[in-house]
Amino acid sequence: MKLGFALLLTMTALPVSAQHSHTAHGGSPAPAAVAQPVPTEPGQSAFAALAEIVGLLRADPATDWSRADIPALREHLVDMELVTTQAKVDTVPTEGGARFVITGIGREIEAIQAMAIAHPPFAEAEMPLKIDATPTDNGAEWVVTGDQDLILALGFHGLMTIGAHHQEHHLAIATGNAPHN
Repeated sequence: MKLGFALLLTMTALPVSAQHSHTAHGGSPAPAAVAQPVPTEPGQSAFAALAEIVGLLRADPATDWSRADIPALREHLVDMELVTTQAKVDTVPTEGGARFVITGIGREIEAIQAMAIAHPPFAEAEMPLKIDATPTDNGAEWVVTGDQDLILALGFHGLMTIGAHHQEHHLAIATGNAPHN
């Protein structure tokens, strides 16, 4: 039994070591026997967003690098991450809508206030909604009126996705032209 297991390990290790050999005996790259797929995802989503914007800026000869602010875009992406994954949302159905109490601790509070207060006009421009946003000591509060079933189904985070402005906003931040941060 031990010999069979050892033989199996040896046989399965050979293809792996062959795949990791990047050079032929002479030190030059080994010829590719089979075309390998090339990964297209640059990794974690915030990194991917940064990579996309940096690529666009580098490809544009009109980019004013003295105004470019990739660190500001990174901070905005951190805000998005914190609001999406860390903020606590309490939902209270109201007549014709809902009240969302969005709270956090530490850095999350700043992220909630930046995102939740700035976003309502974008959602209202695309949907028949009215969103009253108010900062609170530990986050923000939204009172949303409109189609209550839709509002409750989407919830705060779903409503935050309404308004196809995010990509343009990211480019505006990166180029130093952000309407809100």
